[in-house]
Amino acid sequence: MFNNLIESTSHAREYKRRGSFLLFTTGVYAVLLLLAGVASIYAYDAHLEAQTTQLELLSYVPLDPVEQPPRAVSDPRPRDTSHIDRGVTERATEMLSVNHPESVPNDISTAPNTNKPLPETGNYIITGRDRDAATIAGPPSPIGGGRQVVPPAQVVTVLDQPPPPEPPKPPRIISKGVITGLAISLPKPAYSAMAKQIHLQGQVNVQVLIDETGRVVSAKVVSGHPLLAIEAQRAALQARFSPTKLGDQPVKVSGIITYNFVLP
Repeated sequence: MFNNLIESTSHAREYKRRGSFLLFTTGVYAVLLLLAGVASIYAYDAHLEAQTTQLELLSYVPLDPVEQPPRAVSDPRPRDTSHIDRGVTERATEMLSVNHPESVPNDISTAPNTNKPLPETGNYIITGRDRDAATIAGPPSPIGGGRQVVPPAQVVTVLDQPPPPEPPKPPRIISKGVITGLAISLPKPAYSAMAKQIHLQGQVNVQVLIDETGRVVSAKVVSGHPLLAIEAQRAALQARFSPTKLGDQPVKVSGIITYNFVLP
């Protein structure tokens, strides 16, 4: 029993000591918080005294205004349009076309607008009606539109012109077949050395074209051995013929010259 009493007394002292320490710590923190609050109040008052009432003005750079087409001042009163120049466009209201999305209309409506927009170029005035400028002035019509005066038709007399000259006719070519006997000069073709070595003989036909003067202008081998054709063609180009005429008009002649190659 005495042991229990002694142990209880020691716990009571310990609890008393802990409670005193806790109370002291709480008091110290309370004093510190109070001092911090007072210091913050004084610091805020000093900051208020340092503030001034001066205003700072910031520079503002305005944006470039969007160029708007010139608009005429509308007058709601009725106007006398008889003295208006018919070269000026008239409009009922000041309404821009859809090519100017930067200009927003003041009123928005779901009903379609029957008025015409302002012209993009040229002068215009607001008269309460829509009328385009007339290209040719004329007396006004009952509905205010322009009238174009069409001049009467003119009769133009066209003189008879001479017919165009006929194009020159192409020269005629007469084909005569074999014309070897008609030549006035027919050189003999040379015998090539190769043809003599192989004892080559035979006939060569050359088609020639003779102009109006009787001169051979072209020659083409149509048959014969190739070793004999070259000399035959060369000889045909040197041949001469008498001019051929059809009536009084000289013409070209096409024919065949025949060469016979025979070894002696």
